[in-house]
Amino acid sequence: MADYDLIIIGTGSGNSLVTEDFADKKVAVIERGTFGGTCLNVGCIPTKMFVYAADVATTIRESARYGVDATLDGVRWRDIRDRIFGRIDPIADGGRDYRVTGPNTTAYLGHATFVGAREVEIEITTPGGEHAVGERHRITGDQVVIATGSRATAPPVIEAAGVPYETSDTVMRLDDLPRSMAIIGGGVIGAEFAHVFSALGVQVTQLQRSERLLHRLDSEVSELFTQEVARHWDLRVNTEVTGASSTESGVRLELSDGDPLDVDVLLVATGRRPNSDGMGLDVAGVELRPDGRVVVDEHGRTSTDGVWALGDISAPHQLKHLANHEARVVAHNLVHPEDLQSFVHTNVPMAVFSHPQIAMIGLTEQEARDAGHDVSVKVQHYGDTAYGWAMEDTTSVAKVIADRGTGLILGAHLMGPQASSLIQPIVQAMAFGQDAHTVARGQFWIHPALAEVVENALLGV
Repeated sequence: MADYDLIIIGTGSGNSLVTEDFADKKVAVIERGTFGGTCLNVGCIPTKMFVYAADVATTIRESARYGVDATLDGVRWRDIRDRIFGRIDPIADGGRDYRVTGPNTTAYLGHATFVGAREVEIEITTPGGEHAVGERHRITGDQVVIATGSRATAPPVIEAAGVPYETSDTVMRLDDLPRSMAIIGGGVIGAEFAHVFSALGVQVTQLQRSERLLHRLDSEVSELFTQEVARHWDLRVNTEVTGASSTESGVRLELSDGDPLDVDVLLVATGRRPNSDGMGLDVAGVELRPDGRVVVDEHGRTSTDGVWALGDISAPHQLKHLANHEARVVAHNLVHPEDLQSFVHTNVPMAVFSHPQIAMIGLTEQEARDAGHDVSVKVQHYGDTAYGWAMEDTTSVAKVIADRGTGLILGAHLMGPQASSLIQPIVQAMAFGQDAHTVARGQFWIHPALAEVVENALLGV
């Protein structure tokens, strides 16, 4: 049995834990899938590369509003796909090869199961390195970090029907663009892929069981977003899938409104669950939440001494920038037990790269009122600024919520072009406790840049 100073299970943000502090120590890295985790392979990076192509296609289609006549002559799906994965796959392969052949790390390409508090059995499932497929190895570690991420899930009605379907983990690798696609789910993943595929010419029908998309966002912005995307693809709210069957060309969905829907491809985007099952965490004494997340304290420690967790397996938000933050904290804590750092889970920003784009941070208006704040709210329209005029924008908004007494910003919710970048001054202000007036008047804002949308929202609040 091999003994290690550190065992890392999962190679997303967990891969960054092999810092210089472990240069003279023994580290085991375990990965049963593709190196690099969700973000690199099936999440943030490839999806946004597809979104960029979709944005270009959308710009061409909408150019006439600016007096520029242009037509979209065609979409070369395989060229788009291969440009993206031709860049990403070598990075994943290089990360794997470095851990297999690099200094002071031993890579185990297989599935890990706890057989003790800090003892793991690995079944090798992938060729590579010095281990053969089918071998089993038991190792122990002074410290173990669980960073196995999450995976896509499907609703029971689809699973029970046994019909073919894609998830965010698979749909980007399709060989050809389908003629039609149904997307089940009205969250972030569904909203982004509805934009991608509709912009590239697919007849998209998005099905959402509640009355609006992105329903966890500020209700005003969520309603505006729902209204806007209905102009770009077939959106059916208050609609549930009650059954499904395979057809010669794809899938037929039975819907709660009684109208069946036939599509070539079904994309399920109903959420992701932590990869905490099948790992023997109960044997290790690692406590789980009802939703499958590993319970950790503010420093990343689980209920078992010497076992840590970070990222989607335990975090309250499935966001790469949050996982990276947690990895930095855990990397420090692994070697500085006398000076533990803490996770920051407040005011974590997020963005939805759909059409239109969404960005948010902090509380919604209702949450701020429910928390007892005397709330001041400003909704600034892009079209009321000079750059907004240039864009002929009539639908985009920046909503800022602040405490009336202190001026401190409680939340911000943006919908429109460049929302994910425009929100950054507010992210910084909330991180450093700056009030709205100080941020708005304490610096120059370039005129007539689009950032004036944020400036005017701060002044208005």
